[in-house]
Amino acid sequence: MYKAVTRGISVTVTPRYLPDESSPDENRYFFAYTVEIINLSLERVQLRARYWRIIDEQGRVQEVRGAGVVGEEPVLGPGESYSYTSGCPLTTPSGTMQGNYVMETAGGETFDAEIPAFSLDMPRNKRVLH
Repeated sequence: MYKAVTRGISVTVTPRYLPDESSPDENRYFFAYTVEIINLSLERVQLRARYWRIIDEQGRVQEVRGAGVVGEEPVLGPGESYSYTSGCPLTTPSGTMQGNYVMETAGGETFDAEIPAFSLDMPRNKRVLH
């Protein structure tokens, strides 16, 4: 589990390898990750966009930007949380992901909430990011 807090927005990520979706003989490794976002601040916020930086074990970088997450732009009042699960295919048995969510306050101000760096690893390739 990996966690970051920015301006009262807590982002926790729990990644896992999906062997049934992977084909190591074909250099296809699939990972799922569950994200929990908790609004620890005193103001309502809405998740407007996401940015991911994905780096495989060969150092190849892929950047992903888009509106919301899994087709939604959730609104979180103080103390509310939102969770979703998504996935990431890699051509190597391990890699890392990190990024940020663009959050918008009720007053129209936007800020970036950090998504902590986390590792994607086949069980036999376990490594830990600090």
